[in-house]
This record gives sequence, structure tokens and C-alpha cells, in this order.
Amino acid sequence: MRKWIGEKRWQDAFCHLFYKENLMKSLSLDLETYSDVNLAKCGVYKYAESPAFEILLFGYAVDGGPVQVVDLAQGESIPEEILDVLTDETVTKWAFNANFERVCLSRLLTDLGRSLDPFHDQHPLSKKCARFLNPAGWKCSMVWSAYLGLPLSLEGVGAVLNLDNQKMKEGRELIRYFCVPCKETKANGGRTRNLPQHAPEKWNLFKSYNKRDVEVEMAIQQRLKKYPVPEKVWEEYHLDQEINDRGIAIDLELARQAVALDAQSRESLMAALKERTGLKNPNSVLQMLDWLEQHGMKTDSLGKKNVQELLKTAQEPLRSVLLLRQKLAKSSVKKYQAMEMTACKDGRARGMFQFYGANRTGRFAGRHIQLQNLPQNHLPDLSEARELVRQGNYEALDMLYDSIPDVLSQLIRTAFVPRKGMKFVVSDFSAIEARVISWLAGERWKSEAFAAGKDIYCSTASQMFGVPVVKHGINGNLRQKGKIAELACGYGGSVGALKAMGALDMGIPEEELGNLVQSWRSANPHIVDFWWQVDGAVKTAIKQRVPVWVNNIRFSCKSGVLFIELPSGRRLSYVKPRIGENKFGGESVTYEGIGATKNWKRLESYRPKFVENIVQGTARDILCYAMQTLRHCAIVGHVHDELIIECDKDVSADAVCEQMGRTPPWAEGLLLRADGYECDFYKKD
Repeated sequence: MRKWIGEKRWQDAFCHLFYKENLMKSLSLDLETYSDVNLAKCGVYKYAESPAFEILLFGYAVDGGPVQVVDLAQGESIPEEILDVLTDETVTKWAFNANFERVCLSRLLTDLGRSLDPFHDQHPLSKKCARFLNPAGWKCSMVWSAYLGLPLSLEGVGAVLNLDNQKMKEGRELIRYFCVPCKETKANGGRTRNLPQHAPEKWNLFKSYNKRDVEVEMAIQQRLKKYPVPEKVWEEYHLDQEINDRGIAIDLELARQAVALDAQSRESLMAALKERTGLKNPNSVLQMLDWLEQHGMKTDSLGKKNVQELLKTAQEPLRSVLLLRQKLAKSSVKKYQAMEMTACKDGRARGMFQFYGANRTGRFAGRHIQLQNLPQNHLPDLSEARELVRQGNYEALDMLYDSIPDVLSQLIRTAFVPRKGMKFVVSDFSAIEARVISWLAGERWKSEAFAAGKDIYCSTASQMFGVPVVKHGINGNLRQKGKIAELACGYGGSVGALKAMGALDMGIPEEELGNLVQSWRSANPHIVDFWWQVDGAVKTAIKQRVPVWVNNIRFSCKSGVLFIELPSGRRLSYVKPRIGENKFGGESVTYEGIGATKNWKRLESYRPKFVENIVQGTARDILCYAMQTLRHCAIVGHVHDELIIECDKDVSADAVCEQMGRTPPWAEGLLLRADGYECDFYKKD
């Protein structure tokens, strides 16, 4: 056999024969790469388009077989059969965080002169932007892990599953050594990069690390095979990847000018504060607190709310100083800087959405620019202010507006723009969580209010207080109480939740808050009962290991995982659930998961929290259904329950909203509504 092979490497021949004779079904792979672009700050799309980018090691395994490592850094080549497979959608490519491998290999194949398949949807934008491998042929073991409530790191999953093969701990140091630029020193001869020949032993260890990562990824697949991800979820993942590949255009001139204007504004504010206070660093909280105390104002904090409260009674010169301090605190251009760092050569920011980023509900998480937490805009002359910033006209901005930092903050959204000759259609669901919870719980009066097109906050207030409530009309003053109760109490919130929502700031007396909670609960008996039904179903499933149904939701416990199957068929997962005792001496449910500090730990939950997960998970499934419905459109972004679509000028916003508001076939009886608007730059209508 070896004689027949001649000079050809044995593994190449093996791969060739296997592919031809056995029809390869899957390819597990992992890459080690180099780039001079900061991956964490800029994302993989910009990282991989750098002229300095290269793939160092290519580890792969065919159909779960032995792992091969191709040392590209030292002149080895990926077998032709494997290169062919990368563009073959019939062969599933597996990786942990597959987006990274797919984008990096897209660059490799492009450099090799190989064409990349389009998305096959015949959309002109898809064809034009088909610079990346079609996601349809890829699956991600990180998504699989997230679906089952496991950590989002290869190391974390390996540890939780107690795999025989664990990710090598030396990896981080090896990556720092070979994968990023190094500092010039006399000791290293002034080089800016470490190559294999600079540390042969480390390089051999790096190859072992690459091999081990493929082995761990395959071990995860093997361990999780009893709990497959539904194909529908993989289709959602593929759509998510298309959206990330498409990206959204950034007005880089606006971003650059905003950064420059902010620096100028900060300089001016600091000079004014120094003049008024005599402090060396008025930005120092300790120095400012001390100065305020010396002038008769004692406070423990200079937080936003505290400063607002102090301003109510402050006299000069304290008032002027606090106002300047408030403007200085508002001054932040991190979002604009993130835009500059993330934008690719064509001016589009890519990779801003993480599929299954919230593994408790399956909701998307934001990356880099973080579209999910942008400041709102309330400027009446938004377009005019935007143009002044693009011009870098500091004098006009200073003359026309009280606070330049506030203007810059309100303009962040407007830095997202459609392609030339196009527009945005922005469409979002109306009161989606309130609609979902009333549908799930069978709260008929609320569903009927939605069906009649009524203002839900007026309807809630009317139900709570037993009188008609009309916005800006009869008993209109009660609407605010209905609104804050609706927002705060749906998931078991009480007085504390009302305070957190700003009830006191709205002028609602503290002594009324308890009655407000009780009024809401009395008005929504089926929702309150739903909390208890879910609580009982969770505990029964854990204790008795039997499936329990609550309306159209199924609760079951299998092999150490609590599953809550939503109406869509998708399941929420809670690892190693237990019945324990809470701080009040009652029963509690605990499970293992990722805590607030990103550590894997035992977490406690309770009935309304499970309801919140169910409602938000269902709302997420509705959004994904709408995204699939509107897949023929160029979706460039989504925020919570909102879609941003880049389209031709003649596309009707009403038509988009009509399509978005379609009820999924699995949600019979749920009434949805989507509202939308058109804009030449992203904004809140």
C-alpha cells in the first residue's frame, strides 16, 4: 500500500480513500491562527481580513476518527479532499464556536482562489456579500452546550461533563506566545512575532494542544448525543450566521468626529471644573466628595440618581459644579470607539450577535458594539444635530445644546446606516411579553384587550381600580400606576420591583406600593395561579421523575437535567436540579449554571423566575419565527423584540409589520402585533 502511495503522505491517502469510498458525513476541526488585530475587541471578521492573518495549525478528524494536525506555519498543506469538503454542504463541519473557524477558513479559501458558495436564496445582497462559507453546512458544539444549559467555553464544558480528555491548561500561554504580536526586546532580537523556530518545544506542545481541542470537541458531541439540538434550532443558527456575515454599515465619519468632539468637550468641562473648584483632578470622586463637604454638602455617592437628587436643593456655586460634573459623567464614546474597531474594510460591522448567548432562555446576546443597550434618542432635531457632529462643528453644538456629551450619546444609534440608495425599516412587537404571559396563563381579559387594540396600561389600571381609564382622558392619572404595575409585577415582583422601576420618582407614595402590588395580583388571578402551577410542575418533575403538563408546557427530568418544553417544541435546560431549602425555611429549586460572575455554580430559582424564563424563551421563539418569515429581506440587526431591515426605498413598512406579526402555527390563539417605521439612519421613532 505504501509503495502504491509513493511520496504522498499516509494521512492524505487515507482521507482520499475514506472520502471516495465511504462518503464522509462530518468533519470536526479546530484552528490556531495569528493576526495583528485584537480578536476580543474587533471580532473575528476584522481579525481575519488583516493582511497579517494566517492559519498556523489546522486540526481535523473525519467522522470521529483519529485527529490529524496540519502544520501550515511550517509549510504543510491541507489535503485537497478536505478543502473540497469545506464547501460541501452535505458534509457537516463541527467546531466549538464554529463562527470563528468558518470565517477564518473563508479567508483561507479566498486566498487560495476558491469560490465560496452563496446562501442560495437568490437575493442580490446575499450574492454580493457571499464572501464567507455558507453556514448551512456548519454546526457548533458551543451552541449545543448552551442549548443544554452548559458553559460557553470548551474548558468549562469539558470540566462540567468530566470528560476523560480535558482542554490543556497550557493553551493560554501558548496562544499568547504564537498567536499575537510580541514586544520588541533585546533578548528576542527585536522581533515582533514568535515563530515555530523560536521555540520548537513550545511549538510541538502547541500542536498537541490543537489536537486535544478537536478531541475534546468530539467528546462533547459524543456525551451530548442523547440530547440533540432540534433541526429547527440549527436553522435559526444558520440564519443568525447569515445576519452576522451580512453586517450593518457604520457611518465612520460620524463615529470619528464624535470621538474628537467628546475629547474637546471633556477638556472644556475639566477646565471649567478646575477653575470653579481649584481641584487638580475634578474627575476624582474622592476629591469631588471632599470639596462638596467643605462647601456644606455631604454625600456618599456621585452616581446619576444621587446627583439628580442633590441638584433639587443645591445652591451656587455647588449647583454649577454638580451640573458640570453631571455632563462630564455623561461623556463617553466607548460605543463609537467600538464601531471604529469592529468595522471591516467595507465599513460594515459584523459579528454583533451571539446565538444562544443567554443559555437560560436561548435569547441572543450582543457582542462588541452591543446593540442591545444603546441610549435612546429624544432630540427633536436629530438630523440637524447629526450633521453638525459629522462636520465636527463644536462651536455650533456648544451654542445650540446644553450638553455636547448628551447629544453624542443620543446620536449613537444614528451611526448605523443603510447602504447608499437604501433605507431601514424598523419593526418590533407590541407588548410581546405581556401578550405571551396572558396567553400562556389564560388571562382572558388581557387577551381580549389586546384583541380590541386597547392600551394595555389603561386596561390594566381599569382592571386594578374598577373604573374606566383613558389615556389623556377620564382617570388618565391612573394609567401610570397601571403601567408600572404591569412592568414590575408580572414575574412576582413586589414593592422592591416597583421601587426599582422608579415608582417613587413618578410620585407614587411609598405607602401605596403594597396596595398597588395586591391590586395587580387581584386583577390577574390566572397569571398568579400560573406561577404556582409552574412551581408545582417543576418540583413534581424533579421529585418524582415524571412528566408534568401545565397548559401547553411540558416539564420533565431526565439524566440529571430538568427540561421545560415550550409551545414551540424547544426546551429550556437546567443542569442537576435539586429540591432544597430557601432562607425562609420553604422548599426551593436549585440547579447548576453560569452565575452573575460568569462562574459555574449552584443557582437558586423560584416559581416566577421559571415563568419569566418561559415567557422570555417563548418571546424569543416568536422573534425567530418572524426572522425566518422575513428571511428573504436583508435583516441587518435585531434588538430584543425588534428587527432592523435594510431594503429598497419602495419596500412598505406596513407590509414588513404584517409579515412580522404573523402568529406561529404552534401558538394558536396568541394575538401578535408589530409596529414599524422607516428611517435613513437607525433611531427610535
